Amino acid sequence: KESKIRGYKPGRFSFNVSAEKGGGRCEACEGQGLKRIEMHFLPDVYVECETCSGKRYNRETLEVLYRGKSIAGVLDLTVDGACEFFENHPVILRYVLCLRDVGLGYIKLGQPSTTLSGGEAQRIKLATELGKGSGANTGSTHTLYVLDEPTTGLHFEDVRKLVAVLNRLADAGNTLVVIEHNLDVIKCADWLLDLGPEGGDGGGTIVASGTPEQVALSTSSHTARFLKHMLAAS
Repeated sequence: KESKIRGYKPGRFSFNVSAEKGGGRCEACEGQGLKRIEMHFLPDVYVECETCSGKRYNRETLEVLYRGKSIAGVLDLTVDGACEFFENHPVILRYVLCLRDVGLGYIKLGQPSTTLSGGEAQRIKLATELGKGSGANTGSTHTLYVLDEPTTGLHFEDVRKLVAVLNRLADAGNTLVVIEHNLDVIKCADWLLDLGPEGGDGGGTIVASGTPEQVALSTSSHTARFLKHMLAAS
């Protein structure tokens, strides 16, 4: 409401839009919150912008509050915190819940993409796809997804959450091709292609294919030995 009274448009709250185009970012650091100091023969050093104190926006923009928080305060929320903060805003809530579902509840809304791991970036894309629909139609786009080791760096519980999300996408009619070494994911696949017999130059050959139960019976697959025990335990 306060934003509308001031005549601010959505671009006002984007740190990618310059002031001359109606943006409200801090021009001293161009919305980065940091300033780069060139060290010539050493790596550049980044220090907090003294103009905005790292908040990325100018004073006028930071004066606009939503539920007691400025745009900088909102971007500093974790995904878990945002789920509670936006509980009465269905559109935003749907997306942040999807981020939480893929095990990204710990990242901040304003976290720079350059600080994300490859696995985190892939899961953000998955969450985006999940958020496009709602209810029974969530993620129902009949799309082919190719994921390269999305479980990298994940805790066991987060792997479980990721598998649940992958199953949701598959149940909605999508196809997923996942390159993975994590047996908790491998055992849930509908169909496996096990490449080997070794890694690097010693691999590249399909040594086993089929359902997890079928691959577990292979005598030429290293994966089969471990998969057999995993399936027996579950």
